[in-house]
Amino acid sequence: MKVTAVEAVPYALPFREPYVTARGRLERREMVLLRLRTDEGPEGLGEAVAMSLRGSSDAASLAREILDLAEARLVGLEVRPDPPPLVDALSPAASAAVEIALLDLVAKAAEVPLWRALGAAEAEPVTCNATLVAGPPAAVAADAERWASRGFETFKLKVGVPGDVGQVEAVRDAVGPLARLRVDANGVWTPEDAVLRLTAMERHGVELAEQPAADLEDLAAVRNQTAIPIAADESVNSPDDARHATELGACQLATVKLAKVGGPTAAREIAEELPVYLSSALDGPVGIAAAAHVAQVLPSAAPWSMLAHGLATQLLFADTIAVAQCDLRADLLHLPSGPGLGIVIDEPALERNRI
Repeated sequence: MKVTAVEAVPYALPFREPYVTARGRLERREMVLLRLRTDEGPEGLGEAVAMSLRGSSDAASLAREILDLAEARLVGLEVRPDPPPLVDALSPAASAAVEIALLDLVAKAAEVPLWRALGAAEAEPVTCNATLVAGPPAAVAADAERWASRGFETFKLKVGVPGDVGQVEAVRDAVGPLARLRVDANGVWTPEDAVLRLTAMERHGVELAEQPAADLEDLAAVRNQTAIPIAADESVNSPDDARHATELGACQLATVKLAKVGGPTAAREIAEELPVYLSSALDGPVGIAAAAHVAQVLPSAAPWSMLAHGLATQLLFADTIAVAQCDLRADLLHLPSGPGLGIVIDEPALERNRI
């Protein structure tokens, strides 16, 4: 089987409500749907996410980057179980899209789901956390109650904004003492502010804090002064970063986004260095499915084996481009059936959301 054509379609999905964090506000998420067509019929799907709040390229630029690679190295490529390293010169988001699409083709050629092609013996539903956008404490608590009514038991709060300690208190009161709360500051606090805020939050029972300060050195300073476990996000983007984090004692674990680290291979290599859980980069259905397949092969060890993954963000969107995608039932993300990723594109919806 050989790749005969490459299509990169920029599109955007609107949020049901504006997505607000300490880094800014989004009305929609821009992405690129990658389609690798072959001489034997199967089509490989990938997705590149334009992480605009982190200063990455927009969707149009990501599409051009992928098409430049297609012209040079993708068209004519033979699909085989060990895809060659084509993505060394790409941005992480584009790299993730290409690797996911190639892996989708590998699994489809073998007529197996991607999780089996990755080496898992079986697939289980993926437990997910609710993602709460920042806002006034009462509004965030009401949002938490809505997620709880759907069956969610873990709640991630976007902190690093005025009133964030009040948000944590209000959500704890709303969802009760057994729910798990985690906070994500997106690296906006100084170490001193992080220690003050986390100390104030400790009494509300916080499961972990994602990126409470800007870099690994700052995280190491915070970790030594709080009882809340620290998870690196923005500061662990590669296996080398994960090794450096371990050397510094900067964090107990890391959260991995496929679009941030460059794809499934990098995610698995990071997991060999640090305990990890997966998070969405506000992906579309292809990216979410890829992460759910990768979740099946991640190492799992106490005390982190029961952590929820941040892959329920499809509920934040008002639209989708897939007729077959991952299915959320309560807080469990179920993989679609079929070979490869299992995703089937809704062509009219893709046209409706095309940029």
